[in-house]
Amino acid sequence: MDTMPVGGTAILLRDSPGGLETLLIRRPDHGSFAGGWVFPGGVVEELDRADAGEEQQIAAVAAIRECAEEVGLRPARLVTLSCWIPPAEAPKRIRTWFFLAPAPAGELVLAPEEVKESRWLTPPEALRLHAEGRLRLFPPTWVTLHELASSASVAAALAQASAPSLYATHIIDGGVFVWGGDAAHPEGGTGRHRLETAALPWNYLRD
Repeated sequence: MDTMPVGGTAILLRDSPGGLETLLIRRPDHGSFAGGWVFPGGVVEELDRADAGEEQQIAAVAAIRECAEEVGLRPARLVTLSCWIPPAEAPKRIRTWFFLAPAPAGELVLAPEEVKESRWLTPPEALRLHAEGRLRLFPPTWVTLHELASSASVAAALAQASAPSLYATHIIDGGVFVWGGDAAHPEGGTGRHRLETAALPWNYLRD
C-alpha cells in the first residue's frame, strides 16, 4: 500500500513587459527546502479531502489553500504540469503535484513563518541568478523553470502543459538526478534524462 504523503504546488504566472514571470518565495533557513527559492505549496491536509476525489484533485485543493496561506493569493484556474516523486535518499518524501495558474489580482501578503521574501522573475532570469550562485534552487524548481523558459506568455505556458509529466527521481554518483527514459534509471531507458548538479551552472540533458 502506498503511504507516501501527497502535496500540491502552485506555479503562479503573469505576463510582463519583460516576458512571462513566475512567483518564487524563499523558505526560512531551517525545515524543508531550507533557504531555497521555491513555488508556493505544501502537504495535503485533512480539510483538503472534504470533497473526496482523485489524488491529483486533492493536491490541487491543497495547492490553492497553501498559496493563499503563504502569499495571500488564491488562484482560480489550475493546469496540471507534473508530478514529482522524491529519491529514496530524501529525508522527507512527499509526492508532489505541480500546477500552473494565472496569477490572480491582488497584493502579496507573505506568511512570516513560512516565507522570508518573494520575487517575480522570468524563468531565464531565475536560472541565471542560480547559475551565478545568487539564488538557491532545488531540482524540481530548476527543471520547471527550464521548461517554462521557452514560453513567451501565460497563455503559451498553459497551452504547452498538455499531459502531466512524471518525474520519479533517482540519484546516481556525482550529484546527477535521473528520470524515466535515462539509461541509468531503474525503470530503464536508452537515452538521457538527467540534471547534473555537481557544479554551477547545472546541466540538463534530455534526448
